[in-house]
Parts: sequence; structure tokens; C-alpha cells
Amino acid sequence: MADAVTVVFFLVALSSIPICVFASTEGAHDSFASSIATTSKKQQQLLRFDRKGEFRILQVADMHYGDGKSTPCLDVLPKQFAGCSDLNTSAFIHRMILAENPHLIVFTGDNIFGFDAMDAATSMNAAFDAAISSNIPWAAVLGNHDQESTLSREGVMKHIVSMKHTLSQLNPPEAKVIDGFGNYNLEIHGVEGSSVVNKSVLNLYFLDSGDYSTVPSIPGYGWIKPSQQLWFQRTSMKLRRAYMSKPEAQKSPAPGLAYFHIPLPEYASFHSSNFTGVKQEGISSASVNSGFFTTMVEAADVKAVFTGHDHLNDFCGELTGIHLCYAGGFGYHAYGKAGWARRARVVVASLEKTEKGGWGAVKSIKTWKRLDDEHLTAIDGQVLWSKSSAGSRRKKQIGRV
Repeated sequence: MADAVTVVFFLVALSSIPICVFASTEGAHDSFASSIATTSKKQQQLLRFDRKGEFRILQVADMHYGDGKSTPCLDVLPKQFAGCSDLNTSAFIHRMILAENPHLIVFTGDNIFGFDAMDAATSMNAAFDAAISSNIPWAAVLGNHDQESTLSREGVMKHIVSMKHTLSQLNPPEAKVIDGFGNYNLEIHGVEGSSVVNKSVLNLYFLDSGDYSTVPSIPGYGWIKPSQQLWFQRTSMKLRRAYMSKPEAQKSPAPGLAYFHIPLPEYASFHSSNFTGVKQEGISSASVNSGFFTTMVEAADVKAVFTGHDHLNDFCGELTGIHLCYAGGFGYHAYGKAGWARRARVVVASLEKTEKGGWGAVKSIKTWKRLDDEHLTAIDGQVLWSKSSAGSRRKKQIGRV
């Protein structure tokens, strides 16, 4: 487990990390638009695959950040408790950045634990500081605890959008009426100089899965509403048409990944023989099924979904061509299991080589997790999707599969 001294070490070490690949655009990519003051800046940033043909995403789930060093850790071994605080969460992020050098960091909700944060803005500034100080772009969605401090749900998302190096958006400007805050998409373009340099070869969807039901007759957690699903359908269709049209028309849609906080009811479809990872608690989905899984299946581009919320689950299983994955609990002020290391999920998309030796479309999408132990042990490597086989599963106790 990292301690407060380790935090200082990693802050210094981060200065040697190369900046993520960025390119400029003339503002033609609507997906980076935002309805607040940072719009013009974000339209200048374009994510793309690096010159090795890779794009790496680090998922951080459930930081539950409070008030920093005064916020105690939960569910750790007795020998680990002394001096353990939110700073251990920050140190873990720094360690992961050093180990994986991601192109994008994605925070999937419960970024702060509102009840234990004296001031929401201050807590968020500290929670996201590790990503900000690395100069790596990042994106976030909301969980069910982020709004329980001094800011409303909308206020929390507006603050996130105003922060440095974030590509988060309040909501898509083209969607005049949409539920929640933090529904947006990001496009990942091909390698500079490749035939698909001007196309998004990997699409990321971010959605606000809500907090708690506002319908008196429906108990429990929130869900992805029809207005959000309509936005997703239209966005997916627009991206598919652009990818399969000239120039460099592709034969099938670009793969997509979806990130949100609360798992879908379909996560309960798995048992120990058909997933990779562990299931140590129930699936805390909404008590109603909004149909969003079916919506994604019909769109035919999303290959994997990544959520948090249930900290003791970190499994990943395939259902009807889509992998449903947990990241596992990350934050030290979040509930966990003593002796079961905090963890993070990494996703790497790799491009295929063209006949001329350049880089083409996405060839495969792989994932693994790293534990916050002495060696940042990598576990549960698996292929989520491959262009040739439409996805296969295999288990390995290594990091880069």
C-alpha cells in the first residue's frame, strides 16, 4: 500500500512522463463541443492513436474522495490503517500512471463521497489532481454519491468540466432535452499520417446513470433514461455513417466502448464459469430494466461496457457480443475487503497493419487489472474484441496480453 511519502515521490517522478498524443482540429468534431466556457478550447483537442498503433485507457472507479489526509481508509488490514487516508488513493493513481502511461484516464463515478466532503469543489480538486498534474487528458461521469456535499449534481459536473485537461462535457449541445449531467462522446482518431487519420476508429460513450430513483413506486438506484438512449442511438448512427463513408470507407462500424457508474441488470447474467475476475457481492443495478443493453446490441458498435458502483466485483463477461465489465474498487475511503487489494482496470485498443506497412483500423481490444500491491501486479488479461474473431476470452496472469 502506498503512503503519504510515496505521494511526494510520484509527483516528482511524473515529470518524466511523456504528454499524451494530441492533434489540432478546425472544430469539425462536434463531440468535443460543450455548452460552457471551455468549448472552444476542447474543440482544439483531438485524441488519436499513438505511433505504435495503441490507445490506452485507465479506468478509476469509486475513489470516494473526502477531505484528503484527514479522511480515514475503510476496510484495510489493521497494520495498514495507521496513516492511511485519501492520499493513498492519490498515490495509487500516480503509480498507475507511471506503470501504464495511459492516453486517457476515465473516472466512472463516486469520485467524491459527498457526505464526508466538507466542500465539494475542494474535494474534487484534490481527487482529480493526480490526473491533472500528469498532463494526461481525462474524462469523468457521476455516480450516486458525488452530489451529496455542497454542490448539486449539475453543479458537480459543471465544476468537473471547468478543470484542467479534462475532456468531460456537461451534456451534448445538440440534445435539447436530455436527462442527467455528463452525457457525451469522445472520438479516437487514427495514427497521424495513416489512411484513417481523419476518421474516428474508436468511439467512447459516457452516460450519467443517475443516482437514486425519483419515481415513488420504483425503489433503489437510477437508470439510463429514454432521452439518453435516443442521444446514444443518434450519435452511434452518425459515427457509423461517417466511418463507413468516403473517403476511406470502412466495411463495418468502428468499435465503441461505454462508460457509466451503475451496472445494468444484465450484469446479473453471469456465474463463475463464464466471466473473468471475481463476483463477491450482488449486482446493485436499478430495480427496473431501462432497455439500454438492448439499445446497444441493436446499435452494433459497442463492444464493452465499463462500470463501478459494486466495489467487490471486478469481473468481465460477454453477453450477446458485448462484454460487461467492472473495474473493482479503487478508493481507500470506499468500502472494500480487508486483504483484497484496491485495483484499477486498463483497456488497450491496438490497430492493424495495412498492406503498405501503415496503421489501419482497430484490430483488437484487450484489458487487464492492476492491484495496488508492492509490484502493481497485473491480473486477468483477456481479449474483449478482435476484428478477426468478433471477440474471444482467455485468461492470463500477465499484464500485456
